[in-house]
Amino acid sequence: MVNRVVLVGRLTKDPLVKKTQTGKSVVSYTVAVNRRLSQQEQADFINCVSWERTADFLGQYAKKGALVSVEGRITSRSYDDATGKRVYVTEVVTDNVQLLESRNTTESRGTSEYGSSSGYSADNNAFNDDEFDSGPVLDISSDDLPF
Repeated sequence: MVNRVVLVGRLTKDPLVKKTQTGKSVVSYTVAVNRRLSQQEQADFINCVSWERTADFLGQYAKKGALVSVEGRITSRSYDDATGKRVYVTEVVTDNVQLLESRNTTESRGTSEYGSSSGYSADNNAFNDDEFDSGPVLDISSDDLPF
């Protein structure tokens, strides 16, 4: 059996590195991945978690809107929230994360292409699709994949 995930997409917000009680670095973030549905583009928002050196790398170099390649495995876990309700979480625990464009490209795209608007609405905690769809479309054919 194989549990392997490869994603290419954009970060929906700046990664915020936290420390566990034992001092390990961890960062949770979301990658927006385009998918074509007939003639329309839609986005899937995939929750990811990186640990230790990868988390530190993301916290130092990655910014909202950065194009990233994420490799890892899908995991599921559950916990009881403050009200006692069982919460189920599915996420990608990463083995490898790469930035696919330079920091200058990400920063210039963030100010010129998208304007000063962030694309993320704090009011309803939902990504603004109009801002997301106005950016460049990444089209990867199966011939481009290394496997």
